Amino acid sequence: MPEQVTSAAAGRNATGSGRKSRRTQVSAAVAAGLALALSVGPVVTASAAEATLSACLDNPPTPAGGQPPVAQTIKPSNTSTSTVITPTDEQIQCGRTELTTYNNVVYSTPTTASGTETQLMADIQVPATSGKKPLVIYLTGGGFMASNRTENLSQRTYVAEQGYVVASISYRTVLNGGATYEQGVEDVKAAIRYLRAHADEYGIDTSQVAVWGQSAGGYLAAMTGVTNGLKKFEEGDHLDQSSSVQAVIDEFGPANLSTTGSDYDQATYEANIAPGNNLAQYVYGAGTTKSVATYTSKVAAADPATYASKNSPAFALFHGSADQLVSPSQTLKLSDKLKAKGADATRYVVEGANHGDMAFMGNTESVKDWSSVPVMNAITGFLDEKLD
Repeated sequence: MPEQVTSAAAGRNATGSGRKSRRTQVSAAVAAGLALALSVGPVVTASAAEATLSACLDNPPTPAGGQPPVAQTIKPSNTSTSTVITPTDEQIQCGRTELTTYNNVVYSTPTTASGTETQLMADIQVPATSGKKPLVIYLTGGGFMASNRTENLSQRTYVAEQGYVVASISYRTVLNGGATYEQGVEDVKAAIRYLRAHADEYGIDTSQVAVWGQSAGGYLAAMTGVTNGLKKFEEGDHLDQSSSVQAVIDEFGPANLSTTGSDYDQATYEANIAPGNNLAQYVYGAGTTKSVATYTSKVAAADPATYASKNSPAFALFHGSADQLVSPSQTLKLSDKLKAKGADATRYVVEGANHGDMAFMGNTESVKDWSSVPVMNAITGFLDEKLD
């Protein structure tokens, strides 16, 4: 059974803007100072004052499938067609808007490549404000080897508190039944269809849907957006519902898997094209001895740029200039391709930022660039513009 948790706290976001809209109204109960209850795992409570003064709590990322290749040298980022964001020390704060969270919601039960049935779940945060709200599907990273939907709670909560229903989902991966990118995209689209079918239950405006992902999740977000309407990726239940999205946020996701390490030193580049690595398995299947070094028809079919068109949804692509895991040129080339096709695409370079939360590599400070107010406000500003 899904677990339902309600959270509330008095206070304001770290932006200090105090702006109000139909999606950021604070309920009377929140204004009265109800206690905060965090939405993942056991319910943890804190006073309203503590919730206001402290940043959102988060779960550290978990490594999957061993340590990834980490670049020792990185080519300078090309920012000529991008917007540069300089992160600050000002961090996002949670506790402004009451949320109800539904944990462990089973949205699909597909059969894996190994022939076993698996339950895919969503954790859904719903603001306690009036009216239907836009939906944002969140996709965590994991190198295509794992997908822990409980990660990145702070940023998800911040977005939800701006008036969005945010659903963080698990999806099939190489380690979960030998999935390829095709099953990953199918899962994201299945979650979108499920939530559209249950829109009344969660207060969702079905005409306003975005998909937002980081790293491998950013890749899947991009693939989901550019394949709007393609029957090839439609599998599972609720096929009477649309899986199309109106906006995509791709944070430091790969695109052309044959050039994921193209901005790096030779050793890191070669590790990214090693036969049978995680990228190869995500294209060719578990246990493959092939490499993604050559841009074959299979690698091209896994590249979101292949599907870019003037009908693609609006894109916001983000990359850190100091990303050691996915070459910054990945989002640049995808952005350029989208714009060349006539799509609405904006790329942001976060100056000095690494690959999201690198705590699993011993870097406990890197996440602060991505949870800083300038970066998160660029994300919510994009959502406000494209989904309102």
